[in-house]
Amino acid sequence: MRLVGQADSRWSGRRHFFAAAAEAMRRILIDIARRKQAARHGGGLQRTEKDMDLLSITGGASDEELLAVHEALDALAAHDARKAELVKLRYFAGLTLEEAAVALDFSVRTAKRDWAYARAWLFREIERRRN
Repeated sequence: MRLVGQADSRWSGRRHFFAAAAEAMRRILIDIARRKQAARHGGGLQRTEKDMDLLSITGGASDEELLAVHEALDALAAHDARKAELVKLRYFAGLTLEEAAVALDFSVRTAKRDWAYARAWLFREIERRRN
């Protein structure tokens, strides 16, 4: 609903659609993670869930991991927007490297290089924020 219900939902192409879809999925997952961590929802308590497929798009990442990736991704976007878009498509929209390269209109080789860089950059940023 967040993606289709937008006032201006005319897509200028595949790239625009996938970018909007990835951003919408990112916001939805972050909202869920923040809501779960709120004190009124038992934020400090440990949860046990029977259905771990709820977050299968992100590989079952915990709420803390989602929030850490979200914050680090904002920092990456300020540093290198193209690499941040690639991460959004892969991590939040579930696209393969090849699909993301097509959606962003650059070669698979460039996507692989950007993906390796972005993963290392995000890992360092998340570790820096934890310490």
